[in-house]
Amino acid sequence: MNGAQALIRTLVDAGVDTCFMNPGTSEMHFVAALDEVPEMHSVLALFEGVATGAADGYARMAGRPAAVLLHLGPGLGNGLANLHNARRGYTPIVNIVGDHATYHAQYDAPLQSDIESIARGVSGWIRSADSTATLQSDAADAVAASFGPPGQVATLILPADVCWLESDGPVPAATVTTPRPVEQSTLEQILQVLKSGEPTAILLAGSSLMESGLVAASRISETAQVRLIAETFPPRLQRGAGLPALDRLMYLAEFAQMQLDGLKHLILVGAASPVSFFAYPEIASDLVPQGCTVHVLAQPGDDSTGALETLADMLGAPADAAVLAAPSRPEKPSGVLNAESFAAAIGALLPEDVIVVDEGNTAGLFVAGFTAGAPRHDWLCLPGGAIGFGMPVATGAAVASPGRKVLNLEADGSAMYTFQALWTQVREGLDVITVILNNQSYAILNLELSRVGAHPGPKALEMLDLTNPRLDFVALAQGLGVAATRATTAEEFHDQLEVAFATPGPHLIEAILPPTL
Repeated sequence: MNGAQALIRTLVDAGVDTCFMNPGTSEMHFVAALDEVPEMHSVLALFEGVATGAADGYARMAGRPAAVLLHLGPGLGNGLANLHNARRGYTPIVNIVGDHATYHAQYDAPLQSDIESIARGVSGWIRSADSTATLQSDAADAVAASFGPPGQVATLILPADVCWLESDGPVPAATVTTPRPVEQSTLEQILQVLKSGEPTAILLAGSSLMESGLVAASRISETAQVRLIAETFPPRLQRGAGLPALDRLMYLAEFAQMQLDGLKHLILVGAASPVSFFAYPEIASDLVPQGCTVHVLAQPGDDSTGALETLADMLGAPADAAVLAAPSRPEKPSGVLNAESFAAAIGALLPEDVIVVDEGNTAGLFVAGFTAGAPRHDWLCLPGGAIGFGMPVATGAAVASPGRKVLNLEADGSAMYTFQALWTQVREGLDVITVILNNQSYAILNLELSRVGAHPGPKALEMLDLTNPRLDFVALAQGLGVAATRATTAEEFHDQLEVAFATPGPHLIEAILPPTL
């Protein structure tokens, strides 16, 4: 058994049985070893950013890491944006980066680079497996490290000769650390805040946005009369009829300030204290209102749900105090296809247990409101802000969730970053519906122009326009083997989406929306 075979066997035995990859010469022994360990599901991506984003989506839904295999420093560089998103979302990923053979590094070949430095910005754990004697234990440690808590990208640098040399075989899985319980003194401190009667809000993030955490938080909210707010872009939010509904913190700083205005206490549950996404002239970066005290109930890596459940009991909140969203759907829309009728069609049709991957950006503004009473579903957002996440994350989520439909709401500009993900969806036979919200521009940047105080002329506006030439997403999708249609009216979009929900396999619908909202 060579090192690569022992490595893959160690990963599988530790529960990492899916690897998204875009390999090169230095990873060929890893690729060859896949035939010797058939339990490893290997998924080919045509671009490293698709592989890293798919690993992110997989782990969000599976609750355990996928591996990703990248080719040297340049391949890692191509995958950085979606590794950044995974880092910000505390997603566990085992990130394997091939390297030149140990003895070859001295020659500074054209693809030689400082992989560790490139990886450092997105990795919570980095190690180079420089010997077959330690490779297997390095792999086991990488898996355990990826869990954190909180979850993180664990990067294992893999020299080529360590793969082809003989190995002693796999090693058992390393011990995984579980989330930390919250101290009793912290619970008692927060309890006093809740009993103060002063204006208070609880900002939820991470695991607290799953069903058990939401129910416990709603019990607290109803009993103590405090507000609940979710982080702006949660990695995974369970929502829909039968679950507590809550608003997310607004993206625009001015609106977020309005949401938080008047608070005396802000309790963080796995969340960071809110700040503006960018700096703007004459707008505060720190969004916590003056006179408001920030309290930390649970940090990332703490048992947020356990803390909320214990706190609800300490407060004396009845077990049935949580307020659950009632079933509701909008009527089938008709007429002009715009952001509102687009959202209404989704709300009218969204099936139970669907996974929604949301990179709709400006054109998806109304979708959350129109789906609040839809059958329960998962909602996956963009925690790191690096666009081009939607199509890869939808791909990985579908691999992790066979039998569940995935709906990817994808802005036109963002789609062009990682459109190659469709090819992988066809190759794997994944049940993903991609809806392109085509408003022919980087609409969010048109909005940001005025907010930052810039004064654009025709050349500047041309840099935000996507009509010269126009993008034909139907033709692009068909070229990658995906069944694709175009909708120009609300009725067309509703009917095409209904067909896509009823038909297995990848589909794409290009929704032609007005250039501005």
